[in-house]
Amino acid sequence: MARIAGVNIPTQKRVEVALRYIHGIGPAKAKEICAKVGISDNRRVSELSDAEVIQIRETIDRDYLVEGDLRREVAMNIKRLMDLGSYRGLRHRKSLPVRGQRTHTNARTRKGPAKAIAGKKKVTK
Repeated sequence: MARIAGVNIPTQKRVEVALRYIHGIGPAKAKEICAKVGISDNRRVSELSDAEVIQIRETIDRDYLVEGDLRREVAMNIKRLMDLGSYRGLRHRKSLPVRGQRTHTNARTRKGPAKAIAGKKKVTK
């Protein structure tokens, strides 16, 4: 099993697909990495030599922000918004949708499960 950027990538998948298991690498960056290293599209991870795996690892370390460093940067950006007291920061602090979505209905993913309101009874017709 190949270990790149602290992640065990699956051996039976194509290289381009397996690289996507690394946080911060999507379809476009995976293709770009394969092109830089010179690996064809249909090669499997199990078919790679140790030298090619090392080459992929070095390319990712040198050119891309992935895994822990990327997560840390995103967390710091959110913390900065919260410390500034900007509108987006306040939305993050209150665990509400940040990008303008409605909250009267929906937004359950961000707000969590619905809480019952004391004293309010259901209206029957």
